[in-house]
Parts: sequence; structure tokens; C-alpha cells
Amino acid sequence: MQSKVQQPTPPSPGGADVIDVEHAEAALVEHYPRLVRLAYLVLPPGLGRNRRVLTAHSMTQRALPRGRTAPAPPAVPAQRGSGHRTGDPGYAYVRLRVLRSALEAGLPLRRAAWPKRAQLPPLLPQVRGLKLFPKSGGADELALDQRLSALTGPARAAYVLRGLERLDDTAVRTTLTAAGCTPEETAAALSAADGVEAQYALLESPEFDPCSLHARPTDLMRRRQHVKAVVAAVAATLVCGALLGLPGGGWGRDGAAAPPYAQNPAGQAALDPGKLTKVAVGAWQNSARTDFSVWPARGSLTGDEDLLRRALAVWARPGGSVQVSATPGTQAGAPPGPAQLLYAGVVDRARVVLLYDGLRIVRYAEPESGTSGAALDFARVDGATGPQSGAVVLNRADGNVRYLTAPWVTRSAVRDLLRPDAAPQALARTKDGVTAPFPSPALATSCTSWNALALTDATGTRLATDLGELVPAHLTSGRPDAPRESAPGDWRTTACSLAAARSHGVSSVNAWAYASQQLPEANGVAQWVCTRAETWRGGGPRTLALFGAPGAATAVVAAKSEGSPACGARDPLVLAGVRWKSRAGTWYLVAAGSKKVDSVVAAGATGAGNLLAVQAPRGAKLTLTGRTADGTRVTTLR
Repeated sequence: MQSKVQQPTPPSPGGADVIDVEHAEAALVEHYPRLVRLAYLVLPPGLGRNRRVLTAHSMTQRALPRGRTAPAPPAVPAQRGSGHRTGDPGYAYVRLRVLRSALEAGLPLRRAAWPKRAQLPPLLPQVRGLKLFPKSGGADELALDQRLSALTGPARAAYVLRGLERLDDTAVRTTLTAAGCTPEETAAALSAADGVEAQYALLESPEFDPCSLHARPTDLMRRRQHVKAVVAAVAATLVCGALLGLPGGGWGRDGAAAPPYAQNPAGQAALDPGKLTKVAVGAWQNSARTDFSVWPARGSLTGDEDLLRRALAVWARPGGSVQVSATPGTQAGAPPGPAQLLYAGVVDRARVVLLYDGLRIVRYAEPESGTSGAALDFARVDGATGPQSGAVVLNRADGNVRYLTAPWVTRSAVRDLLRPDAAPQALARTKDGVTAPFPSPALATSCTSWNALALTDATGTRLATDLGELVPAHLTSGRPDAPRESAPGDWRTTACSLAAARSHGVSSVNAWAYASQQLPEANGVAQWVCTRAETWRGGGPRTLALFGAPGAATAVVAAKSEGSPACGARDPLVLAGVRWKSRAGTWYLVAAGSKKVDSVVAAGATGAGNLLAVQAPRGAKLTLTGRTADGTRVTTLR
């Protein structure tokens, strides 16, 4: 649940009744790195590392009083090991302002209320053309970051105030209350923070330091396309301005579309609703194909030519008020010719049209009354067949998702991948194949459950999950060169890792349990799993190596890479290691490679076959390598 940050009650004075702006500024400048780190740790992980960095700096720079003075925050007793910071009312004031903004940033936007400043993207600082993110830490930091991401904002704040600020529970409770949390939320936050191992020293790691950053370029190809689009848009605006002065103009029939560029005969044919392809209802039964080309036209508004004309016109030339989105690698241009109509109907108080041009699925949505809130979404689906063409997202609202299923789907259900032993929940569908809504993991802010869509047809049941695209990602398991359909149990401890693949144009994700390892000191058997998310554009796969300790509910990320052939059909090899502490308190480097890895070497020790476990001090820097039987060198994911 998201915490509702309330306006705090007037604070009771501590050592001073008011804080002057010069005192607050001195505290902010002196402790700026720590305040930015505090904001970065408390901000919602779903923002992404680059935006969290910029937002943390923005919030800290806005923490000064608006006037010359401000009421002092509630007094917090000095804590052991916290230095003079807690006793400084100026520092306490700016810390409270930063904390309150970070908590507000995690609140959902509401239609009935104006958004708070912290909920909007930062105006300053801004960096164009670069992605900024902290230096990568080790496996311990990755594991802690994953655990913190599963907490609510107040719970993260409680953990960080304990570990970074060295506050006891009484001081944490006072600070959270002053930041706007209710007593119930504060109690729940402290309880949730108790469930995370107290690895407070890791909070000082470079992994969580937004002042010591790596810089990388943004997507250069997309930037080039955006520049071209801006130039084209400026030229189009000039042409449209001239055309608006001509007699006979007007956009009434085209709704939220921009004015037409020119009367091109081929272009006009693609925008004629009468030329849309409408496949017959039973055509798929006589076809050897199982893809979107044999989906029938369904929905109550397939005969509404005015709606279809607006959808096609907005597709060709979306106006300034239209919200346009496209998955990575998807062109957002006009249709090359008459498209195929998949659906037109009313869904959750919106008129929705689904179109297919052989390469892309296009969704147009507008309110039931008017076209002021029109939206246009593009998703690349070239080559989609069978499992990858089983469903399309019709709508997401209030944390739920609703699908249109393929005509050959006979039954649909929802499975929680974190609870594979639970019975599947039957998912009702209309006669047109529209499912009932159910919670979407793409919209979740924590990983307490992970829903997958189970679709059954004449050949069996397949799992797919919502990763923020128009088409859900197909889930498979097993060796990457011979994957099989996933069973819910294949994702019991690794489903939360799917969050790393959200909104990246992912078509399928494979989970491969590539090794089991008997841990030292009879600590049980660990599982090593490699997940690889393939994209529709073919490049940029995201690969994670996950370590599942005995009894752990969720596997932790041991290594990750983007664009590597490892763990894929072309290179079914993987090697990863992680620092692990036994129940007796001894630290080890444990590592595992896939079966074709013949030896693993680190810290002067060679493991037996594809496994290695060697005692290693926690802070030691070690190099991990492996070799196959023919001498090929294998390195860890990076």
C-alpha cells in the first residue's frame, strides 16, 4: 500500500523556536552528500536509477525555507554515533524537508487533487544526452537494494533513518510523524523494516551514493529519431498553419488528430475506415497460421465509422493533446496502407480501437465523451505467432489490466508466480474475448505477488505476464537452446526479477535453473537461475544470474548484463558468483557455472567441475573465471 503523506501538524520547538534560512543553508551545504543519499534511498525504486539521482538532488536543493525563517522541527534526542547532526536544528529541518518530499514522490497521482511538487519530474537539475547512475556495488548491495525496493516508502525511510542517521525507534517514530505519516503507518513501517537484515554499513556504499556517478549516453538511435521527428513536426506545423488559412479546412471528423499534411491518394486510402481489413470470425479455424493476421474484428463499435476514422487520423498525425507512447525499437509513424481491425468497443468508460499493420499493434483510446484525453500506443509484434499472439492489453486502470484474448483461447486464468501451489483463479471473459480486470505486476510498487496470465488452447496452457507493453511477455523455462512452456513453480523465487524487464520491449523471458550447489558447513542446497529477456527488436537482451539461498523466499541478483549472448540460444554458457555468509558467520565466495563449464577459479582455488566455494574476506576483491573442456574462457555476467 502506498503511504498517504499528510500535512504535518505544527512542530513543537526544540532547541530553537525558528530556523533562519542562513542556518538551514549552512547545514544543507555541509551535509549535502548525506542528504542526497537519504533522498535517493527513500525514493521509489520504480523511478529508475537515473531519475532517482536527479530527483534526489532536486529535492535536496529545494529543502531550504521559503521565507527568511521557518518553525523548528520536533526535537529528536541525540543518538550515539550520529555526531552533531541530530542536535543541529538546521540539519534536522532540511533532513525533514528532504524526507517529506521523498515520501510524497511515492504517492499515486489522483484525479481529484493537484499533484504535489515532489510527484512531478524535477525541473532542475537536468542533464541532456546522458544517463547518470551510482557506481555498481557487490552482490550484498544488490541484494539489499532488492529488499528495500519491496518495502513501502515509510518502511524504507525507517530503515534508512536507523542505518544512515543512527536514530533509535523513538526518534524514527518522531521523524516519520513529522514527515506526515500516521501513527499506524509509522508502526507498520518500523515492523516492515525489522524484516530486513540490519546491514546498515552497506548504506554507505558507492552503490547508494548519488554524488559519485557514472555517465553513459542515452539511446543514440532514439535521440537521432527524436531530432528528425522534431524537425518534421516543425515543418508540419508550418505547412498546417498555411493549410488552415485555406477554405474548406476543419478537423471535426478527425477528433484529436492534427491537420492533414497534404492530400496524398495512398495516404488517404490508409485512413479510410471503409478499407480496413476485417477478418471473419471463424477464419482462424481454417488457417495454418496462429498470429494476429487471423484475429477477427470484435467489439460493439466495429461499425462506428466516425470512431474508426478518428483512430486512423490520430494514428497518421497525432495532435498536440494526444498522449503517444511506443515501446523501444517501435516506429510511431503513419500506417503504410490499410490496416487490420482487431477490436473496437467500450472498455472501462473509454472507447478503444486495436489495429494491426503486420508489424505493429496500435491502440487508440478516447473518453466516452469527447476526445480531449485521447491516447495512442505502439508496440512492435513482427514475427509474433502462437504464444506471443495470445493476448493484447485493452486497458490498464487502478492497478488492474484487462486483455483481449486470441479467438483460439478456450480458457483463461490468473496464477500468482510467487505462490505456485495456490489454485489458479478463473478469469471471466466476454463473448468477444475481453477478460475481467485483475492486478497487474507492471503497475505494482512492491513484489508481494506476481500475477501471470494463463491461456489454454487446444495445444496446452501457456503463461504470460504484463511488463508494461501492449503484448504480454511469454514465459518459458529450461535450457535456452531448447526452452519449454513454464510451469508456475519455475518462477517461485525469481518472479520478482521480472521487474528489471519492464517497459523495454520484451517479447519473452526464459528462466533456466542451470546449477544446484551444496553449500559449505552443511547449510543446505542453493539454486542458481539465469533469466534472459528477449526483445522484439532482437538486440539488447537483459540477462540476470540469480542466487537462491536455502529457505529464501526470493532469489538475489548475483550478476547482470545487457546485450550479452550469455545464457542465450547462441551461447548457452553462464558463470556467476556471490558473497554468502554461513550460519556460523563465515564468509564465502560461492560460484556456479552451467554444465559445460569444466572448471571455476577464484582466490587461488579451483572448484570441482562447475561449482566453487572458497572462504574469502567480505571486502576482498576477487576475480572469478571459468573454462570449458576445450579451453574456452568463460567470464561472469557484466
